[in-house]
Amino acid sequence: MKFIKKLLKWIVVLFGLLIIILYITDTDYLIKAVRTIYLQGYTTAYLEDYKKFDNQPIENGTPQPWPNHKDYNSVKETEGLNEINKANGTIAYVIIKNDSIWFENYYDGFNENSKSNSFSMAKSYVSGLMGKAIKDGYIKSLDQPVSDFLPTFSEGLAAKMTVGDLSSMSSGTNWDEAYYSPLSITTRAYFDDDLEKVMLGLKVVDEPGTKYKYASGDTQLLAMVIEKATGKKMYNYLTESFWNPLGCENPTLWQVDSKEHDLVKAYCCIASNAKDFARFGKLYKDHGKWNGKQILDSAFVAKSLKPRFPISPEYGYGWWLKKQNDKEFFMMRGHLGQYVIVEPTDNIIIVRLGHSKGPTDKIATFTDDISVYIEEAYKMLEK
Repeated sequence: MKFIKKLLKWIVVLFGLLIIILYITDTDYLIKAVRTIYLQGYTTAYLEDYKKFDNQPIENGTPQPWPNHKDYNSVKETEGLNEINKANGTIAYVIIKNDSIWFENYYDGFNENSKSNSFSMAKSYVSGLMGKAIKDGYIKSLDQPVSDFLPTFSEGLAAKMTVGDLSSMSSGTNWDEAYYSPLSITTRAYFDDDLEKVMLGLKVVDEPGTKYKYASGDTQLLAMVIEKATGKKMYNYLTESFWNPLGCENPTLWQVDSKEHDLVKAYCCIASNAKDFARFGKLYKDHGKWNGKQILDSAFVAKSLKPRFPISPEYGYGWWLKKQNDKEFFMMRGHLGQYVIVEPTDNIIIVRLGHSKGPTDKIATFTDDISVYIEEAYKMLEK
């Protein structure tokens, strides 16, 4: 009995020392990581983790439901689609043809109104809000220096960094995009309760605007620029710029670092559903116009959907670009395989949400599952 008491005492002491060390080394964000992710049985962020974090609400205005296509749900999933949906834990698969719901199905207890984490699909919204801020006159152009809004980046290479560099992932910062390392800045940004402090600690180590390097930190800095430029919180600017005008059917949530600091996790973490996410793809498909109103400048949209750097044809300004079977797609993409895939010539939008990309969970590259979701959708459409 004495041994057990002694052991318990030492466990408490060691645990206390660990907590102290975490605070001394400024890694106390790991406590939140353990509580919200690891103790829930996960090794990385997951679809419904927004319930464990602080969020700001984004209310919807007057809903504009998608019409159902005349051939609505007349075709079932292909065998190949069923296989990958089961293997990768798909929760939503939707095909929109000519701006009408042609096919939709939901899995694993989710339905058409269920919220799930957008992850990096949020980057497309942030880039769009940059375009809106330019249209509204808050930001001069893609070439305006970041230092005009964030003076921390006003010396050396950092002074050359522009707003457009942030949107096109070419800031030149030392951001490390590592999702599974508990000590990476990506992990810290996800769990730290003072995200601005984390971001202002970044260093510009390469010439900005010269090459693409996928970095969630670029989008986070861009959001901070937009807030400084507009004087509006990102969640409010999203509400008035897109969520209400695009007729989203459901209110949504955007994660913030903490209620105290109230900075959105701009590189991720809008909790919504497949058909409301799809609206942003439609806006870009239609050159920034919605119901006859020009919400985004068409030239900005066109520029966003072309590669900035020829050596990196997969990325434009906040959007992924993919060629497949002589067709050209642009995409919103997120961790674990959240996709809004658009083929403007065919007037097709494919949305897939789910728990996994599959066994090759690579970062910042096209994984094999994307091709399958596209191919199976077209097989269904051809029936």
